[in-house]
Amino acid sequence: MSTATLQHSAPTTADDFDPRAEGQRLIKEWYAQLETANARNAAVANVFVMGNAVEILRAFDFELVFPEINSLQTGVRKASEEYIRLSEDYGMSPDVCSYVKADVGLILKENEHPAGRIPKASLAVASNMCGTFIKWAEIWERWLKTPTFVLDLPGQRAAGWQVRPGDAQHAADARWVEAQFKELIAQCERITGKRFDMDKLAEVEARVNKMVDHWNNVMALNRQCPAPFNAMLDGLTYIGIMNVHRGTEEGVEFMRRLEEHLKAKVGRGEGRVAEERFRLLFSGTPCYVSMRRLVELFETWGGVFAYSDYLTFAAGGMDATELRYDTSRPLESLAEVTALAAQRGLSNQFFAHERLAQQIKDYAVDGVVFHGIKSCRFVSSGMADTREFINKRLDVPTLYIESDLIDPRYWSDAQIKNRVDAFFEALHQRGGGAPLARKTVAA
Repeated sequence: MSTATLQHSAPTTADDFDPRAEGQRLIKEWYAQLETANARNAAVANVFVMGNAVEILRAFDFELVFPEINSLQTGVRKASEEYIRLSEDYGMSPDVCSYVKADVGLILKENEHPAGRIPKASLAVASNMCGTFIKWAEIWERWLKTPTFVLDLPGQRAAGWQVRPGDAQHAADARWVEAQFKELIAQCERITGKRFDMDKLAEVEARVNKMVDHWNNVMALNRQCPAPFNAMLDGLTYIGIMNVHRGTEEGVEFMRRLEEHLKAKVGRGEGRVAEERFRLLFSGTPCYVSMRRLVELFETWGGVFAYSDYLTFAAGGMDATELRYDTSRPLESLAEVTALAAQRGLSNQFFAHERLAQQIKDYAVDGVVFHGIKSCRFVSSGMADTREFINKRLDVPTLYIESDLIDPRYWSDAQIKNRVDAFFEALHQRGGGAPLARKTVAA
């Protein structure tokens, strides 16, 4: 769809802009494009939300399939259990990532998805940003004969360890990534029959730069009190557009208007919660089958999720203003930024305490909610240590709850409600729940 069409059909003022409705419309149109991709003989790539080289794929006009988003959408649409049970009946363990099981169920249903038929991929791009990505891509390779490319991206080596642009280590990491990108480009040329266009890559990167600028401004607005959006409900819509429309004109326009809309809310003193009393940080991945109910349990107490580390690693680490492409040297810059973004994204899983400590300060957080995922040990395994650090070193109250990404069988409403209620009672005993004016959030 052209930008002109988007601008013609969309509201013209920030106050008329409905981010949720507009986000749903863009996701619906994305699925409509996917449904016709094979019939149009379009090149199709399966990619993940982290470590995906989307900019290169867009330069070759690939239609992008995000299997994680397909899986979470089965949860949002209350259809995930059917897909999960199909995969378990086939022989997959209950301990396997429910995203993977939903995707296997999708294959067993011949790619029939609640949002439409998912096209067969011409290429799959995976990375080491999650160990499951590699094994997941192997399923497509074995079952569907999908050509697969795996990126090996450098992460954070140790606590307190960081590289910066200009460092010898960063230069070495960037060269390592760039060499892999050149191999990927050669494979894309073989699949599509097109020559790589460096200028087109630069154009995509320029649009990504604009999206990242708006995205960072949007997240910074939630440092205000009251917070204009809930990071674990509204934020999921925003991050979905950041992924599905990354590097497109539609993506730029959505993020631009979103920033305007939220700035207007801040200017009017409007918050997501009418009487904000507690500012919270959500650590971990969402429970998509019961996300609205989970948020309701917290908002009933006047609690708002001002931030979530999910908005960092689900954006591939692209939540820092320094992660901008130099479009005068697009391929080298893509490698440099990818190396930094990979470190940033992976650090949220292996060294979460370092970034959480800063985020608690930046967003004036009263408490941290850790969400353990039954089928995702990759994210959940370090939560106990991180929680102890937050409790003892920072003296910030925490809550641990557990369910699953999209498997409704692991959601226990009564049990989670009891834990949430007890958490807020403890916050009250610490002197929380004071008038909204008590908050002073850093600009």
